Amino acid sequence: MGIWLVTGSPGIGKSTAVSKVIMKLKSAGVIVGGCTTSEKRAGGARTGFEIRDLSSGKAGELASATSRVGPRVGRYRVNLADLEKIGGAALEAASSTSELIVVDEVGPMELVSPEFRKGVRSCIDSGKPMLVVAHERLEDDLLNELRSKAEAILPLTVENRDAAADGLAETLLKAVGGPKV
Repeated sequence: MGIWLVTGSPGIGKSTAVSKVIMKLKSAGVIVGGCTTSEKRAGGARTGFEIRDLSSGKAGELASATSRVGPRVGRYRVNLADLEKIGGAALEAASSTSELIVVDEVGPMELVSPEFRKGVRSCIDSGKPMLVVAHERLEDDLLNELRSKAEAILPLTVENRDAAADGLAETLLKAVGGPKV
């Protein structure tokens, strides 16, 4: 088992680096599960975030700047139904069916959901290798546990993000036992 954490400032490229790692591992035959998040934009402005199940491809709304329901995190409202139905369920499934578990991201929006937290807990308890995008400064018991169990914490910068994705892919490929094809 091992947990690798990716951190860094907002917009630095954490999700992009993780996406590159996912593509490399999937192309090597590794079964990758879990969930990713991405920005939703309109007219050049960020309007919210989407959450996607890596195994099923199902996507939903994580948070929106225009929603009037759900817990408020900054200028966004978290869509608890989609976060739990897609994110929480993806993590629960990944803990039993995947060789590598990806959680992008464990941050303030995701942590308002008890089901998402339960999914992360299942993944930790599974003992399977995990690649986690972790909020840089947030203090939370679950994040602190991930930090304390991490094999490595990789702070991304503009200078290291491309090389970091390549290095992480190689490290994680070794952690799951090498190429499967």
